[in-house]
Order: sequence, then structure tokens, then C-alpha cells
Amino acid sequence: VCSSDLDHAAARAFRRTRDGTLMPVQRIDHADDPRVADYIGVKDPALVKQRGLFIAESRLVVRRLFDSGRYRVRSLLLHDASAAGLDDLITAAGDTVEVFVAPIDVIRAVSGFNLHRGCLALAERPVDRTMEEVLAASGFLVVVERLADADNVGLVFRSAEALGVDAVLLSPGTCDPYYRKAVRTSAGATLQLPFAAAAPWPEAIARLRREGFVVAALTPAPDAIAIGDFVAGLIPGGKVALLLGTEGLGLTPEAFALDRKST
Repeated sequence: VCSSDLDHAAARAFRRTRDGTLMPVQRIDHADDPRVADYIGVKDPALVKQRGLFIAESRLVVRRLFDSGRYRVRSLLLHDASAAGLDDLITAAGDTVEVFVAPIDVIRAVSGFNLHRGCLALAERPVDRTMEEVLAASGFLVVVERLADADNVGLVFRSAEALGVDAVLLSPGTCDPYYRKAVRTSAGATLQLPFAAAAPWPEAIARLRREGFVVAALTPAPDAIAIGDFVAGLIPGGKVALLLGTEGLGLTPEAFALDRKST
């Protein structure tokens, strides 16, 4: 083995912190290594939530996790390509985040799911925002009722962020936005866009009206107002809350009836 190969291997085993100190990148070669025990069982969303944690997956999402500044990141579990791609982020994090580098098959065995991106971050769940906090800082809301599929929740957040929505309110029965699949599908939007529980439900709809929001229930019903006509009738700068229902059945009769009463 030539000396240049040894130098390259040694360089990959360390990372430089903000003050220039070299910190070891911990190499993981076996799925039963106790240093990555926190990643065991992360396939189970209930277990991860019970531990007060969540998982971010893929380089894009992990970057958005760090960029948000709201979360305490415990560690990263990466394959070599992801470690190289996130080198600047790892250097900036310094010694505040443990970095584990492992072959992709080891990462799959530890995490319990078929991981293709070779990039996981384990972070602590923050204190939940309240509905009061969200309403005080928002003029454009999306309100979701019982949206159960994680991919759909992620797509709602991703679309809401693109459309300039200020925050999302979630009824009971909606998939956790910190669930790994929701975070991934949203391209990290669930980590950026504020959200809170809409409680009590469906009474929260009437409260939105009292707070000055125009509540618009989205429905394919033939007697519904065309969305273009609705937008044309809005007062510029007014508060708007778009109400979305669950997969298949849409809004529950209780929510739809209360929305009609509040309009």
C-alpha cells in the first residue's frame, strides 16, 4: 500500500471542527455496534416518537434540518459518499454532532428499512407549537383533517411551502409530520413550515372564523364555488384558511357542516 493511500484513509477518519481541532469520524463495520444503538428500531414511528426523536433522511433533508436552527441533532449515520457530500456541514457542526460512517448494507441492517440514500440524521423533537402561537403569526393557513398517509402529508407540506403558506394545522388522526416518510416526501418542508394541532376538533374551524380567517373547504362537489371565483372575491391582505379532507372520503360531515355554519 502506498503512503498516499494511507494518508487518504487517515484523512477520512477525522473531521476538523470550527476551531481547527481534528475530531474522529467513527467507523461502523457491524450492525450490532453499540455506538449506533439509537438507530435500531427507527423503522417504527411510534417507538421513535416515544423516545422524543425523529429521523431525517437524504442529504437535502439533512441540510434543511441543520439550516432550520430549531432542532438539536444528535448524530449522523452516513455512507462514504454522503459523508463526502456533507463535509462542509459536518465541519460546521464541529463536536456537537457525532458522525458515524458505515457501508450501506450495515446502515440498512441497523435501521431496518431499505435505505438507498445512505444518509440518516437523528434529531430531538422540539416542544410542540400551540394553535395560539401559529394563529398569532399566520395569515395564510392550510388545515388538514385526518390525512393518514405519510406521503400525502409530506406532499401537502411541500406544496404549502411552495405556495407561501404560513403554517399548517392538523386535526387528530393526521399522520405525524415528523414521521420519517413524511419528512422525506416533503423535501424537508415539515422541518421548516410551522405546524400545530387544531384542537378541539372540529370546533377549531369556528375559531378560525372568529380570528378573522376566511375558511374555504376544498371539495369536488358539483355545487362548490369555482376556486378562481373564490380567489377573485377575497379581500387583498385578508386571512385565509384552506381546509383539506382525508384520502378518499374528504372532509367529515361534521367538519364540512361546521365550515358551512362559519361561512
